[in-house]
Amino acid sequence: MKRSLSLFCLILFVTGIGFTQILDPVKWSFSQNNLGNNEAELIFTASIEKGWHLYSQDIQESPPATFFSFEENDGYELTGKVTESEPEEEYDPSFEMTVKYFSNEAVFKQKIKLLTNSPVTISGYVNFMCCDNTKCLPPNDVEFEFTVEASSLTPATESSSLWVFFVIAILAGFAGALTPCVYPMIPMTVTFFMNSSKNKVMAKINAMFYGFSIIVIYTLIGVLVTVLFGSDAIKDVSAHWITNIIFFLVFALFAASFFGLFEFVLPSSLTNKSDKQVDRGGLIGSFFMALTLVLVSFSCTAPFVGGILVEAASGSIFKPAVGMFGFSLAFALPFTFLAFFPSLLGKMPKSGGWLNSVKVVLGFIILALGMKFLLVPDQVLGLGITREVFIAVWIVLFTLMGFYLLGKIKFSHDSDVPYIGVPRLLLIIITFTFVVYLIPGMFGAPLNAVSGFLPSESSFDLKEIIRESNKNIVTVSSDNSLTICEEPKYADIFKLPHGLQGYFDYEQGLECAKNLNKPILLDFKGHACVNCKVMEKTVWSDPEVLKRLRNNYTIIALYVDEKTKLPEAEWVTSAIDGKVKKTIGKKNADFQITKFNVNAQPYYVLIDHDGKKLTEPMAFNRNVNEFVEFLDKGIENFKNGEHL
Repeated sequence: MKRSLSLFCLILFVTGIGFTQILDPVKWSFSQNNLGNNEAELIFTASIEKGWHLYSQDIQESPPATFFSFEENDGYELTGKVTESEPEEEYDPSFEMTVKYFSNEAVFKQKIKLLTNSPVTISGYVNFMCCDNTKCLPPNDVEFEFTVEASSLTPATESSSLWVFFVIAILAGFAGALTPCVYPMIPMTVTFFMNSSKNKVMAKINAMFYGFSIIVIYTLIGVLVTVLFGSDAIKDVSAHWITNIIFFLVFALFAASFFGLFEFVLPSSLTNKSDKQVDRGGLIGSFFMALTLVLVSFSCTAPFVGGILVEAASGSIFKPAVGMFGFSLAFALPFTFLAFFPSLLGKMPKSGGWLNSVKVVLGFIILALGMKFLLVPDQVLGLGITREVFIAVWIVLFTLMGFYLLGKIKFSHDSDVPYIGVPRLLLIIITFTFVVYLIPGMFGAPLNAVSGFLPSESSFDLKEIIRESNKNIVTVSSDNSLTICEEPKYADIFKLPHGLQGYFDYEQGLECAKNLNKPILLDFKGHACVNCKVMEKTVWSDPEVLKRLRNNYTIIALYVDEKTKLPEAEWVTSAIDGKVKKTIGKKNADFQITKFNVNAQPYYVLIDHDGKKLTEPMAFNRNVNEFVEFLDKGIENFKNGEHL
């Protein structure tokens, strides 16, 4: 069954509003696959116009994530969570975080199981938000409805062969080995097997067992946990704050060992036992090294294996087992090779020389990368690890590493450095270049190359401080007039940038504008509107723009995505779709569409006290001079009693 719903197309048809004003860049279609055993898969396909993007479900705060709501019904139950096709990822400086989104098309799937032999209606809605490079649309709801009959649930035809599935899993394994969470395990693997065995044969056996253990852990434990607890169980464990503290402590211990504080060796009671016991200990160590790799890396590799694990959650064991084997086989190959390579280096001296220098450098890198595991506990315990603190620690660590490579810092096992070779010089240059790159991050620079490792929020932004200091130049109006009349409603929820004062409720702002005899700037915006933030940072921050906004206008900022519920007395019934608007955001969005036939943000409208436009409204425009002219034109027409 396929059906396509489009709220705004319906609005346009009924009201006759021009297509150039009301935008509807995302079209939804719905279908279903029959899986057999009274199970079905609901498919939600979003077709996205070129230049627009739809946000993923996997977004913690802002912008609003795509969300699916299913009405309760005793005739069925949901199996697992809604899955989605692979999103794109990009660091967004406006939100100071990496944002996941879709271009062109997004496919979401939800598995269900029927609990009755009668036909079942599955209904609900999907809430989503979309943006392009200049504007965003407010969050929108699109309703869906499926009718599923038990008699129609015959096994679906396999869309791809098991071999194709296996190859895809292998490719996912190689891709998973390149993710950031895996990087710290590379130096740990090298160092662990560097001293794991003096016997060449046993070193190779340990390395093979290490790779085999990775495959066994991923294949058996991954499938077993999925069947028992669901596909997100391991991911939840790796995301827990206690687990992350343990990871950090493990990395810190390894770093301390590399610096020469102590060495990881077997207890003396075990060293006196037979070679058989020593060999057994080596295999056990290899297994637990593999287990550490799986746990540490799973927070990054989970997206690659998520689809495979969801297959296991539905009760299909063989296909997930094949897929997990293919994934873990490819994932284990690079680490098995690294485990073989250090075994050949085991003949080198433990202390002194280049080998000890490698260990110390790895110690600095491990300690720096291990800092990432403190971010999750910081969110729970409030440890105070801000973005600036994190970057400062990195600057110190890599600066010390640079001085170590120069021979200015020595550890207990180090040899003298009589001269600096070309490879060492190149590493010194790279290290200090990286330190210089990190320094602007202390003052708010995004540091895109390492943004995935850093906290998203910054408590210090030099550019913002400079902008805020500029407001002192234009704080007082030239005619000493007031900028607001009374405490704005919703001031506890919203605030204007750059110290500006204004209102967040149309009626209250309109009344104040009449009392002050000022024109009104209607600012249609949203918490998740990227280009609203860009306009405020690059255009509104200009002293000439600030002077006009502060002295000559009453600003009314209307957020279209605020979910705060209004008192029942303030609910409005839309003249467009006939629905009751119960939240601040929906009321403001409906007001923008009803009055100005526009649904995109940012959108700036200059009006008089009768609500009439003083000049043509302006959307996203980073040209400061044109925005100043826009404001001046509104002031001139207001004084002359002119309007459109």
